[in-house]
Amino acid sequence: MRIAVVAITRHGIALAGRVVAALPGARLFAPAKFRGEAANAAGDAAQCYEGKVGDQVPALFAAFDGIVAIVSLGAVVRLIAPHLQGKEADPAVVVVDEAGRFAIPVLSGHLGGANALAGHLATALGATAVLTTASDARATIAVDLLGRELGWELAATHGELVHCSAAMVNDEPVALVQEAGDGDWWVHHANGRDGPLPANVVRFERLEEVTLDDFAAVLWISRRIMPAALAARLAGRCVTYRPPA
Repeated sequence: MRIAVVAITRHGIALAGRVVAALPGARLFAPAKFRGEAANAAGDAAQCYEGKVGDQVPALFAAFDGIVAIVSLGAVVRLIAPHLQGKEADPAVVVVDEAGRFAIPVLSGHLGGANALAGHLATALGATAVLTTASDARATIAVDLLGRELGWELAATHGELVHCSAAMVNDEPVALVQEAGDGDWWVHHANGRDGPLPANVVRFERLEEVTLDDFAAVLWISRRIMPAALAARLAGRCVTYRPPA
């Protein structure tokens, strides 16, 4: 993951040195007036610019998978807002306060990895990761991340993801059918999970065992093609996961 660390104050740059050290390959971007401080903090990983930090945002969005900004949350929102495209394209953006107390994912928490990045920074800095995505706040299944750590490929439309994610976080009945793949997906869930499975999730070993009308959503982990009759009944409310063979 290509990471840019942005800091615009003397104290922020000092903290940025610790952030860069915690993220191998990361680059520090700082104003030219703090060139000496940037070099002291990050050595060859430091890069300075003239002018406004806002002028750097388009290039950072284009060149990096993630941005760690040691800048106020409000300022970051204003800086990135004109450049947002969508959750499938935008980089992960995490804000860290100048005291290094909080790591706050701002953009692309799940698909872009901002939540995981914030968790890593929290561990490295002794900070608190402030995760506001519903599935993480409630430690339930993140439908769009299930099995990602295990190499499972997700197959679903945007609408199906939204529907099944909403069913999960709203405690509606969800059938989880696992016909293939590693059974340790709960303990390997992205962003960490422990304890029992969510109470609204019922596990099955075969899709044909599920009384479909009893469930608002189905999470299907399988390598086979879904029978046409079942596919028609599950249209719009099923997400499929394909574990590697």
